[in-house]
Amino acid sequence: MVDPVEVQCSLSCSFVHRFHVLRGCYSTAVCPSTSPLPPLPSKRPAKLSFEANKRLKECHLDFYSSAGQPIDQQEDVKKSQVPHLRKMRRRPTRLSIPEPCTALGFVDGDEEKHVSEKEWEVEGCGYWLACRRGHRPVMEDGHGIIPNINGDPKQAFFGVFDGHGGRAAVDFVSEKLGKNIISSLAGQDKQEIQPEVAIKAGYLTTDKEFISQGVKSGACASTVVLKDGVLHVANVGDCRVVLSRRGIAKALTSDHHAGREDERVRIESSGGYITCRNGVWRVQDSLAVTRSIGDASMKEWVTSEPETKTIRLTPDCEFLVMASDGLWEKVTDQEAVDVVRKHSESMKHSCKELVELACRRGNRDDITVMVVDLQHFAR
Repeated sequence: MVDPVEVQCSLSCSFVHRFHVLRGCYSTAVCPSTSPLPPLPSKRPAKLSFEANKRLKECHLDFYSSAGQPIDQQEDVKKSQVPHLRKMRRRPTRLSIPEPCTALGFVDGDEEKHVSEKEWEVEGCGYWLACRRGHRPVMEDGHGIIPNINGDPKQAFFGVFDGHGGRAAVDFVSEKLGKNIISSLAGQDKQEIQPEVAIKAGYLTTDKEFISQGVKSGACASTVVLKDGVLHVANVGDCRVVLSRRGIAKALTSDHHAGREDERVRIESSGGYITCRNGVWRVQDSLAVTRSIGDASMKEWVTSEPETKTIRLTPDCEFLVMASDGLWEKVTDQEAVDVVRKHSESMKHSCKELVELACRRGNRDDITVMVVDLQHFAR
């Protein structure tokens, strides 16, 4: 008799055996190749640089030296590594941008009034001044004022200066020129030298002192010395002095431009040349003025010796208008005198009005305007 349980077990074993046989056949058909992949081509690792290898060793030392330490000691180790990390990840050096210079000149005894970022005013006994910076980031005009020379309120020095190539020359001239002229005049009194000679010596001394510093810049200048009822005027460059006599304008200086015939002859006779570029006459294709303080590279042709003029003050001498070329390129001599006479009760406002007038007419250059009341200095 056949046992049903044995029959069932035999069938189950036969079924399992066939299943394993079929699965092996299927795997062989789907994945016929069971060989391993070929090895990658051998390549030696690149050697680390000396600095990289050094940093790697330091990192290993730092890791193993801090392992097993308390948490607070590990924090101290991390903090000690901060300077080293900062050296590795240093920020770019901060750019140092200089602030625009606001010092406009030398004023002995009176203070400047800083009206705004671009405007300055000076008011003293018998004189007024207004300045405005043009389109440049730095004001290159300057001035010098020395009242009460030798304790005498009737003696004074006034100067207006226009720099080029930076502020170095105009700052130096603003501080030194007036002092050198007064010193030369003091020596003139003892040696009986003509005042014009002493004033020229003051200009030449200032030029020599500045050039000795080796700085490449220059400045135009117009100066006035009031002494013993006499007006002594001198200038180099294109700063101008205009006298009002009974309302009639009279220029006391002549601009030293390269287009001036006598200046052209002087420069060409000394081996230089004058050219015209974009409608502007220039010395050696460079400088538009033929006289200045500084400009060491042009000194063979551009002299610092000023032209001078002397006038005795009379009751009809009303005032002076001294200004840089920022005014005179847009306003005529007579217009300047008319504006000041219109504001005769407040000459301070006349300076500001002249600055505004030049700007309304399109001026973009620096402007300095000074008005001097001559009746205050008359004997």
